[in-house]
Amino acid sequence: MAADRRRRAEPPRDCPLCPRLVAYREANRRRHPEWHNAPVPSFGDPAAALLIVGLAPGVAGANRTGRPFTGDYAGEILYPALLRHGFARGRYEARPDDGLELTGCRITNALRCVPPRNKPTAEEIAACRAYLREELLVAPRPRLVLSLGRIAHDSVLRVFGCRLHDFAFGHDRSHRLPDGTLLVSSYHCSRYNVNTGRLTVAMFDAVMRRVVALLGEMAGPRPVHPS
Repeated sequence: MAADRRRRAEPPRDCPLCPRLVAYREANRRRHPEWHNAPVPSFGDPAAALLIVGLAPGVAGANRTGRPFTGDYAGEILYPALLRHGFARGRYEARPDDGLELTGCRITNALRCVPPRNKPTAEEIAACRAYLREELLVAPRPRLVLSLGRIAHDSVLRVFGCRLHDFAFGHDRSHRLPDGTLLVSSYHCSRYNVNTGRLTVAMFDAVMRRVVALLGEMAGPRPVHPS
């Protein structure tokens, strides 16, 4: 790793790992050359105690703006919640130059490139897991990870080498992983989940209150994952 342990490896702009995503990226660049159209980097302080893990960029959201959840419908739920619960300051205006700052929080995705029809394959998620591993295991490491949706939840567990059935996904459910990291799961704040009532703003606020409470209870050194 680099000498500066606060840095994280990010996928290159023309990451070649997933042929289907490369083809989709190139098609989007031809259609919308002014968009970001590249792997979306993480957002926030690498030393933050809280890491939020989403699924993947939306084609006209983070893939367009270059900032996680920015311009996506899910950002209209996530960022106001972070402001309400003290994990952000400023104003969220769905653009990367809106001046919004995260405080004690960092956001990333299990998959950094936008997938066609918002449906990544298992192979694409696995190929991108090296970058999630950087977020989770390179010091200074998060104390608590909030996974948005089952795919993000399972990808986090795979980074830690955990058996999925030992840490079942469930909304507003928490697990302490073997190294001491806390994993809290939530339904993804997607348009589909909100429109169908599977997730409400009140439900997501309850998850954020749990996160605040758990972080408040945690003390001592950050978890150290065996190398």
